[in-house]
Parts: sequence; structure tokens; C-alpha cells
Amino acid sequence: MNKIRKGDQVVVLTGRDKGKRGTVTLRVDADHVVVEGVNMVKKHVKPNPLKGTTGGVVDKTMPIHQSNVAIWNAAAGKADRVGIKTLADGKRVRVFKSSGDEIKA
Repeated sequence: MNKIRKGDQVVVLTGRDKGKRGTVTLRVDADHVVVEGVNMVKKHVKPNPLKGTTGGVVDKTMPIHQSNVAIWNAAAGKADRVGIKTLADGKRVRVFKSSGDEIKA
């Protein structure tokens, strides 16, 4: 079970974007996520007349390792760790480590 999922509000813990908040837009693989507005780079793009794209320098969001982000706990107003709890019916849910509240996705 992934502790960080698409649509989660996260905070960056390390790197040049430390402290920025954003929403996870994509899980690239088991370890990397794309967060909107975080880890932006300038990419030089060649024009492609067949696809109708113009060349130039574009901003692109690059993946960031999931260990460098933490889920945002709105109730506490800070970043929090994620734990997995098994309910009585055998269903597994994500919970905040600090409070034990279930994470609504």
C-alpha cells in the first residue's frame, strides 16, 4: 500500500523547494512522485512541425523522491507521517501518526 497517493496534499522536506506545498499529480514509479509547482526545471525543446509544437525553453515539473515529501495534516497545520492501520473487517487504511486520524483520500 502506497503511503503517498495521487491527489494527496504534500510538503517538501528537503532540497531547493523545501517548505513548498502542492498536490501529487502522478506516481512515476514505486519511489517517485510528481508534485505540482515543485522541482521545476527549464527544458530546451526543439520545434516539431509534424506535431505542431514550437521550439523554445519550457518549464517542466520533474519527479521527486517520495522520502523527500510528507503528507500535509490540515487539522494539525503541519507535515505528518503516515501509518497503516487494519480495521476490524480486515480493511487497511492510512492514518496520521501524530493523531491516529484516518486520512480521507
